[in-house]
Amino acid sequence: QVQLVESGGGLVQAGGSLRLSCAFSGRTFSSYTMGWFRQAPGKEREFVAAITWTGGRTYYADSVKGRFTISRDNAKNTVALQMNSLKPEDTAVYYCAGDQWGLRVVNRDEYDYWGQGTQVTVSS
Repeated sequence: QVQLVESGGGLVQAGGSLRLSCAFSGRTFSSYTMGWFRQAPGKEREFVAAITWTGGRTYYADSVKGRFTISRDNAKNTVALQMNSLKPEDTAVYYCAGDQWGLRVVNRDEYDYWGQGTQVTVSS
């Protein structure tokens, strides 16, 4: 059984940075496409970023492109989301998700495993 544990959330002022990390265990990490999603109060969970199992391709929502960077370390079984130039509208619970050999990276229904989420709050 795959387990995903996020860390790194917190409170930051607009324009600041945070780095989220997700620790993966239970299966072969290098076979999983990894994604980050977020959910703000009263809104649906939305795609933020994803990285393929080889790390060769990355994908971003238009709203975070140029500000967020997803990366993975297959030796350490971790995936990270570096978030810069944060805005109040980035406030949400951020979730890490895994999809083995995943190709449809934007679709949250494709992901089989999810972490418990970490809160990110950006003050104006």
